[in-house]
Parts: sequence; C-alpha cells; structure tokens
Amino acid sequence: MRLTYFSDYAFRVLIYLAVHPERRCTIQEISDAYGISKAHLMKVVNTLARAELVVAQRGPNGGLVLAKPAETIRLGDVVRRTEEDLGLVECFRAENTCRLTPNCGLAPALGRALAAFLAELDKQTIGDMVHGHEQSISRLLAVP
Repeated sequence: MRLTYFSDYAFRVLIYLAVHPERRCTIQEISDAYGISKAHLMKVVNTLARAELVVAQRGPNGGLVLAKPAETIRLGDVVRRTEEDLGLVECFRAENTCRLTPNCGLAPALGRALAAFLAELDKQTIGDMVHGHEQSISRLLAVP
C-alpha cells in the first residue's frame, strides 16, 4: 500500500492547521513552511474543504482553519477522502478483466489487509499526531 503525495500533503496541511488553531493560515504560508508548490496545495485544500475538514475564507482576513477539532479528524477518513483509488489490484476496480477473479484468493486477502490498514488509521486522529509536539513542530516549520 502506498499513499499518493496528495494524501501526504493533505496530512501536512491538517497538521499545520492543528498546530496553529488560534489563527487563520494561508496557503502561501503552508507552501513556504513545507517547500511545496502553492498550486498543488490549492488543489489539496479544495479537496479538504469539500470534505468539510477545513474552512477556507477568502479576502484580506482570509485563510484556513480546521473545520472541526483535530481530535475528531481520523487519519483513515483523510485517506478515504484524498485517495482516488484504493483498489490495490485490478480485481478491486470496476474495469477488472483478470481471468483469475472467480477463483482467486488474492483479492480477499488484500481486501482484509486494506481494511486492517484503514482500521488502524481510524484509531488515530490529527490531534494525536500533534499532541505534545505543537511547539517543536511549529519551530521545524518556521520559515527562516
């Protein structure tokens, strides 16, 4: 199982916002902190806003904030909302043409593995990722 950069960046945005709950953060600020393309982060933020994980406000006093407490944002939910294709192998997909599908034991095994992976991520929240580390994370992400 490998997550895309899209999910990786989504986690980074959520962690950044969790470390700065007292204010609105800009996409430019987050882009600078991580050294990630602003254009790419805009796509990530749009997805997070549509998933109601962040609130984006435009204008001079605009910026981003978490839509709900970091302790309620489950990592598994973030993956489900940011990964376009969790089909680990062809037989998980609608366009499956594998001849082995009717008699293959691989799909059920991989299905259980994927379910276990997501279940483990569902045990953790964005809040868990930053709790007790807010100051050190903030220092690590400070733009010189």
